Amino acid sequence: MEQNAFSQVDLIREVFHYQSRFEGSTMVFKIDFPITEDPGFPGLVKDLALLAKTGFKVIIVPGAKEHIDTILHQHNIDTLYSDANNLSVRVTAAEAIQYVEMAAFHVASRFMTFLSGSRIDALVGNFVRARGLGVINGIDTEHTGTVDKIYADSLTRVLNLGMVPILPCIGWSPSGKPYNVPSDEIALEVSKALGAIKLFIVTAGEGLKIPRLTPQEAETLIKSDNTRLLKELKLALSASRAGVHRVHIIDGRQEGSVLRELYSNLGAGTMIYTDEYDSIRAFHSRDLPDILRLMEPLMQQGILIRRNPEQIQQKKDDYSVLEIDGSIRACGALHDWGESQGEIAAIATDPNYTDLGLGKKIVGFLIEKAKKNKMKRVFALTVKSQDWFETLGFKETKVDTLPELKRKVYDQSRNSKIFALDI
Repeated sequence: MEQNAFSQVDLIREVFHYQSRFEGSTMVFKIDFPITEDPGFPGLVKDLALLAKTGFKVIIVPGAKEHIDTILHQHNIDTLYSDANNLSVRVTAAEAIQYVEMAAFHVASRFMTFLSGSRIDALVGNFVRARGLGVINGIDTEHTGTVDKIYADSLTRVLNLGMVPILPCIGWSPSGKPYNVPSDEIALEVSKALGAIKLFIVTAGEGLKIPRLTPQEAETLIKSDNTRLLKELKLALSASRAGVHRVHIIDGRQEGSVLRELYSNLGAGTMIYTDEYDSIRAFHSRDLPDILRLMEPLMQQGILIRRNPEQIQQKKDDYSVLEIDGSIRACGALHDWGESQGEIAAIATDPNYTDLGLGKKIVGFLIEKAKKNKMKRVFALTVKSQDWFETLGFKETKVDTLPELKRKVYDQSRNSKIFALDI
């Protein structure tokens, strides 16, 4: 089978894997207003409708800042801003709130219209109870509010009916007073209240070009204060700390970005994750087809020596695999040749994941395994990867430095170079 055919089959496997893993889960989509003006907006909503049809519980929180600015400008209403909790918030005057409501519901209705076109029922509702921010730094914020409560029971009933709730950036006090509430805050509080497994932050700008980050790495980027998408990273970090296992920042203008981010290990944006994303573990017999699939192209090229299933099974305790979200993407082995020396062998990685440093990770794991087994030295034989092993600290050595058992089976015709590392 050709390589592109392998890739297509692998993609199909990933889709089924993620579909079964997350089906029935609640996912919140906070979508910036400029996306609604983009030519790709109908396609984005169509993809959200597809998720709703296939068993996901989809909640949409549309941003409306830029549209509110436009409407207020049309009515000659100036907007003041005040700082609250290190964030700049709009001061929504009494004369402005009716236009803010109009703009927010107009944006929400655009989502409902396109969802209807995909035969998905949607509901724009008052799921947010709000209270006023009050006076900040001497400025009365009037109709600017903050989330007091999310009506989670009502949202759950709507979701269980197969409908998509849409939450505009408006909340109401118990007496019915409207407040302009930041959509970022609503998305965060909804995610917390409903225990969303994912929060998607859909922007209209290029991403960070970083596929995944831990919360600690995201915090380091935020402290640098010179990164793009600083506001989005702060929201993502807040969501992670609030218990959302995975937060995704994607460029909503890219075709199929939501589906690629959801259904592919590689994704289409940046994922901030708190659950276990990749892990290295011992080889199990059920892993045999996967590691043979990884090794076969390298064996055909002569980079790895030919190994058959029986040979791998005989040495199965020597092998380890690296999983990404339950799919094996790299493998390697540590063979004990005595004399306190171990051979690092059979290193193979999925070529689609070369930028993730999986080979380095699994070699590092095998080195730690060698240390636990009281080995003093590890070595590797290679015909192509000498430069790579040197970057890992290995140094070239001679055949006569190998353990006696390994010297006896060294293939002179292959003439592999030998690299060793004292541990």
